[in-house]
Amino acid sequence: MGLARIQLLAFVLAFCGVSGVLVATVLPNWKVTVDTGSNIITAIVQLQGLWMDCTCYSTGMFSCTLKYSVLSLPTYVQAARAAMVLACVLSALGICTSTVGMQCTRLGGDRETKSHICFAGGVCLMSAGVSALIPTVWYTKEIITTFLDLTVPESNKHEPGGAVYIGFISAMLLLTSGTIFCTSCMKRDPEAWLSRPKQQHTPSTKREGDSAYNRKDYV
Repeated sequence: MGLARIQLLAFVLAFCGVSGVLVATVLPNWKVTVDTGSNIITAIVQLQGLWMDCTCYSTGMFSCTLKYSVLSLPTYVQAARAAMVLACVLSALGICTSTVGMQCTRLGGDRETKSHICFAGGVCLMSAGVSALIPTVWYTKEIITTFLDLTVPESNKHEPGGAVYIGFISAMLLLTSGTIFCTSCMKRDPEAWLSRPKQQHTPSTKREGDSAYNRKDYV
């Protein structure tokens, strides 16, 4: 019963991680810039995401522009797009596979088969966590490097937005849930993972004795 509760906890963490990765992928606030200008009334908040750029004015107006051209984007933005989409696919596949292999479900066949399915789901979740962690760290590094560069104008400097933090937290949740699934599956039936079936070998002396006995019958 304790193992089922641990897997249920891992499922909740994985579900939160999957939801967070999906939200972070579509949010436009990976970069944030606040331009107050000469008056607070003319304040402008510029948001830059993976798929669109948005501008929010102090008057309440909000406009967004999609990024249609892929080749015009920086390398780290293109890599972040691909990695976050891959993380979404792997996390969705991992949570579905892990659900089949959980002890509290009646899917997946016998105990040994469910253990292997659960382990595969955990590997998918950990892979999704790594795939989401790399672009968030790389994106943050580029923002900080540009912000600390004295040759870059102040208008071109940005700060990390909420999507970066959501992506980082979601990646850690996916890594944690995947690790729990993998370790719980190995604890369920360790003999199936560590031991191998023993082959029964007939002693050679007995075979030789039998052959000699058979030859004597024909003499």
